[in-house]
Amino acid sequence: MIEITLREIAEIVGGTLHDVPDPAVQVTGAVEFDSRRIHSGDLFLALPGAHADGHDFAAAAVAAGAVAVLAARPVGVPAVVVPPATAHQPAAGAYLLTHDTDGSAAAVLGALAKLANASVRRLSTSGELTVVGVTGSSGKTSTKDLLAQVLSPLGSVVAPPESFNNELGFPWTALRADSGTRFLVLELSARGPGHIKALTEIAPPAIGVVLNVGTAHLGEFGGREAIAQAKGELVEALSPDGLAVLNADDPNVAAMASRTGARVVTVGQAANADIRAVDVQLDEAARARFTLRAKGSEVPVQLAVHGEHQVGNALSAAAVALECGADLATVAAALAGATAASKHRMDVRTRADGVTVINDSYNANPDSVRAALKALVTMAKPQSRRSWAVLGEMAELGEDSVIEHDRIGRLAVRLDVDRLIVVGTGRPSHALHQGAVMEGSWGEESILVPDIDAALGVLEAELAPDDVVLVKASNSVGLWAVARKLMEERQ
Repeated sequence: MIEITLREIAEIVGGTLHDVPDPAVQVTGAVEFDSRRIHSGDLFLALPGAHADGHDFAAAAVAAGAVAVLAARPVGVPAVVVPPATAHQPAAGAYLLTHDTDGSAAAVLGALAKLANASVRRLSTSGELTVVGVTGSSGKTSTKDLLAQVLSPLGSVVAPPESFNNELGFPWTALRADSGTRFLVLELSARGPGHIKALTEIAPPAIGVVLNVGTAHLGEFGGREAIAQAKGELVEALSPDGLAVLNADDPNVAAMASRTGARVVTVGQAANADIRAVDVQLDEAARARFTLRAKGSEVPVQLAVHGEHQVGNALSAAAVALECGADLATVAAALAGATAASKHRMDVRTRADGVTVINDSYNANPDSVRAALKALVTMAKPQSRRSWAVLGEMAELGEDSVIEHDRIGRLAVRLDVDRLIVVGTGRPSHALHQGAVMEGSWGEESILVPDIDAALGVLEAELAPDDVVLVKASNSVGLWAVARKLMEERQ
């Protein structure tokens, strides 16, 4: 974050100073919403939440070294106080949280957005900061991790930890950039129309990357066309001297070229892509190697991340790096060394007994589950290893939930997954299990269990050395606990 006085912060966010002896005192550190992570010089964000109210921790944050608190009410310690927003007039950039009964959370989030906007604009004007935005129905976090690693040879990079891509995580990440930051890589998520547009107003991107239009959040949008409309808000926000990186292999994304005044670069395996991957092959760990063609040259690339779907992510990262001054050889070397930096995303580990665990449990939608199942089979079948898929519910699919879960169950059979454990008691889990049973002549190959403990019981009793296990579901299911327990065994 830029160094800034409390007086300036109050002016930027439209707040008033309370219990501030010296308005000229500066915030020299970061903005934090967890009082346990406060360091000297930080600004504490007193965010009301579903289970705790940050205002209750304001005094502890100041005692730990915070210069002041950004709050919705006076807290008895130095604070910049912003008035609560009403439900009909939410603060700019904030999507009202369901537990925000009095508008306090919206007010604090809106103030955070304004502060992030001011910081990014100053850095973009006075320095060499390039803001890169990434969106898509799946692959945002993996691509963000690749981008951070591919851009790092060119300068200092700030990127979000995990999936900090909403009205809190997005401005929080933007505020990590300082005068030494060359690249700010940001994820943009959406739960409805206008959400991505609001995020672009916080940190206007110079480069926008759209990966795909899938079925994630289908229940909230109502259809793929509405999802495409929302994802395209990113390229609509680009200035004429900006760059849109679009997936040529996804017609819904390729069509977004008409929605931007920025220069367009396409990526993919399609023959008409500006930046192409050809001769794609997967090794025994489902890591892709291919020839990268761009600007009349080509170079071999070997990825360290797992799954064929990572090819498109890597191409997008390559396109951004090439735009920012990297050469093909530098890009290829960076991609070869790039790993899955965010936890619970295609994290592949092998135990001492040869069992390989694919922990992709952070989130799930039909597209990402299909990709993960294909990676599982690629790792297992060529070596005659037994494959297990431990799957849970995919959330936010709306009225199509039962149909989509049924399709995943049937796909597991078609891909010849050896054992399927479906975790859950709701209709989606039943549909996933029944889809597998109805697709083939499966007997107990597909098992429906009520909870994580039951799934672990089956695995502990039947898992054999050299088996390959995929663990995947929406984050709310908590299947990461299965992967963690499996890796604790026989280390």
